[in-house]
Amino acid sequence: MAGVVVLGAGASGEAFCAELRRNSPDVHITIVERDLVGGECSYWACMPSKTLLRPPEIVAAARRAPGAEKAVTGDLDPERVFYWRNRVVGNYDDAFESGWLRDLAVELVRGEATVRELGVVVVGDRELAYDSLVVATGTSPTVPPVPGLESLPYWTSRDATSASEVPASLAILGGGVVGCEMGQAYRRLGAEVDLVQTGPKLLPREDEEAGSLVADALRHDGVRVHTCTKTEEIECAHDDGFRLRLPDGAELEAEQLLVATGRRPNVDALDALGLDIGRGGIAVDDRLRAAEHVWAIGDVTGVALFTHVGKYQGRIAARDVAGRDARADYSAVPAVTFTDPQVASVGRTEGEDLIVGKRTSISRLATYERPRRPFFVKLFADPERRILVGATAVGPEAGEWIGQATLAIRAQVPIDVLRDTIQAYPTFSEALFFAARDLPL
Repeated sequence: MAGVVVLGAGASGEAFCAELRRNSPDVHITIVERDLVGGECSYWACMPSKTLLRPPEIVAAARRAPGAEKAVTGDLDPERVFYWRNRVVGNYDDAFESGWLRDLAVELVRGEATVRELGVVVVGDRELAYDSLVVATGTSPTVPPVPGLESLPYWTSRDATSASEVPASLAILGGGVVGCEMGQAYRRLGAEVDLVQTGPKLLPREDEEAGSLVADALRHDGVRVHTCTKTEEIECAHDDGFRLRLPDGAELEAEQLLVATGRRPNVDALDALGLDIGRGGIAVDDRLRAAEHVWAIGDVTGVALFTHVGKYQGRIAARDVAGRDARADYSAVPAVTFTDPQVASVGRTEGEDLIVGKRTSISRLATYERPRRPFFVKLFADPERRILVGATAVGPEAGEWIGQATLAIRAQVPIDVLRDTIQAYPTFSEALFFAARDLPL
């Protein structure tokens, strides 16, 4: 039976199936998965990494709160932290997720898929005919051009989030989101950590000031932060542990090495489709169409490697497959780095045509911790249209209160309305009012 075939049962593929079923109750949907239903985010990325970060964050917060610090005695229990992580990921069993697909009347086929020809997907000894094909195959870790690295037993992000023991020492290549989050988590769990970033600052996709504050926070925790100019100039070897020599001559030794230097799209089995595939992924239009009768969603498109964007794309593609008018709008894509403090950003934060309003202190900070740590929120506005187009925030739970800016950007709320909005006191959201007030308009 033909119908819709989805390659990849991660968050994007699941979101597509749910939305298509709502719009087309009778269509036949088959989803193919080579690993666990639920995908990278559920088992090896978003969910386990945030669980590993949470217990150390709670302890650190208590130690910064006068009157609470003396109540925190003893050390963290890594065994219980890993136990909690295992519960969150369902002990790496996808029975619940696969049952959810079954309840949606979606057929699950397990195995490696290959598009043999237009209209036919092969999985093992099965041939799946399709009228519409949705590619949600995600990405895999990339290996930087460090001589000899490929043959060494290094960790990827999967290994770091699924480990059951804390190494005595950990070296991390990559100062992006994964490197910073895992560096802080494992340092607070007891490992000695060296973080090596190619380039002058951590979190290179974020505001420079945000990267600087995160670097300071990591150093305060005891993470040794190194920057270098070229990854290929790093020398790496393994002999009862990893040895790294940086371009400046510095030598690092660690029990374990985590490589967190980027991702590449999983497109190897798609040659027969004749898609436009660039370095970032499969080219798609604003309906997520990649070719006639072919859609691509999630990280494999390279648009923005976030679970929430993949889910959004899944919903847009499903509506298009169902014959509804739906087009993707990426003007307000939020991003959160769950370090302590958190870094959150949304929209456009660069350009000489923008004006900036900034706030670095609010009353809520005084009630939250002592001494108060550096904090800021920046709002970026279009002075001609008098609307918000971007925002960046660094502070406690910044990922939660950045949502207000995300909605304002997407809805093109006038700056005057933001200035006239009553914010609860004392909250972190109040900083948005002050930053909007300070825009030079």
